Amino acid sequence: MRFNNRNESGTPPLGAGGSVAGIGILGLGEGRSTISAALQSKKLRLKTLCDVNEEMCRQRCKEFDFDHYTTKYEDMLNDPDIDIIAIYTPDHLHAEHISQALKHGKHVVCTKPFIDDLEDAKALLDLQQQTGKKVFVGQSSRFFEPAKRQRKDFEAGEIGELITVESHYHADHRWFLEKKWALEDAFKWLYGGLSHPVDFIRWYLPDIEEVMGYGMISANGKKAGLKHEDTMHFIFKATDGRIARASGVYTSPVQPAYRESGMSTVLRGTEGASQADYHELRYAITDRRGEEKTITWGDSALKHYFRFEGQSHHAGEYQNYLEYFADSIEQGFTAYPDMAEGIGTVALLQAMDESLKTGKPVKVKELLGRYGLNGIQ
Repeated sequence: MRFNNRNESGTPPLGAGGSVAGIGILGLGEGRSTISAALQSKKLRLKTLCDVNEEMCRQRCKEFDFDHYTTKYEDMLNDPDIDIIAIYTPDHLHAEHISQALKHGKHVVCTKPFIDDLEDAKALLDLQQQTGKKVFVGQSSRFFEPAKRQRKDFEAGEIGELITVESHYHADHRWFLEKKWALEDAFKWLYGGLSHPVDFIRWYLPDIEEVMGYGMISANGKKAGLKHEDTMHFIFKATDGRIARASGVYTSPVQPAYRESGMSTVLRGTEGASQADYHELRYAITDRRGEEKTITWGDSALKHYFRFEGQSHHAGEYQNYLEYFADSIEQGFTAYPDMAEGIGTVALLQAMDESLKTGKPVKVKELLGRYGLNGIQ
């Protein structure tokens, strides 16, 4: 076996086509990343920023030397020059904001989790079918360089047939415990943090039949007054019998990055195995020929992905997925994760939540059936 360690310069691929889509951004907290992405993209034209907090609007305009904002969502909805509305508002507002955008003839990008209540899912699916507009879920972690390379190698058969998937998101987010909103009953790490590993598992094993998990509030979480689990482990079973696992730990220190990535996905196949490490821009594979490779991406990729102080916000993966979505509009293909896939991920997260509460396995199709969503995987 031969070990090969090399560096690759990572720049996002620009798709075919030359049209430029007008975009408006709703919600300027996480939306900060999308502002940077849109301004640096040749495929998008940033038209308007929108947030109910006018001071936030002014702050973002000053930061990015941009001069057009509004505190009224209807201003963006009624602007004929806006083709795409990108939504980064609190989870419980997503369904209403998506619905309004579709009714006004806009294509939609919405951050994860797509919605917070499956009660809204069927109406949104029907509305999208009626309008014919595209909806894309911003699962940003798929669009980081290591995840893109892992998927490419998987589809090329470099690890053979998939046996199992392991994914985690472990982060020292003790600073969240100082935020009032993080201590409210509405805040759950399950939906905010674990949605990344769960999306990776569904990307490779879309037909999850059953999930079982355990969770706890750590000593740090209890001391701060956290209401819901900050430490969780889950096992998933697919309809074909394959299994996967995901874990999330959010309020304790982490190991050095050279020992453990904060977010990582491992694929184990019949002829090889691969691991994509998110923040470190690191990828390793033992391929079907027995060759071992470790790939890291250099300065150009680091500057593309991490544009803000202390990596507080990312931007490169947002630019990657926005350009992919713009291409899908121009070229007429479906950009994934689409609405149906986003709803399927929410259903799985909801099944995981139910398992935490009951201490029992939960069948995903039974949960979907309660909401009349039998056609969703």
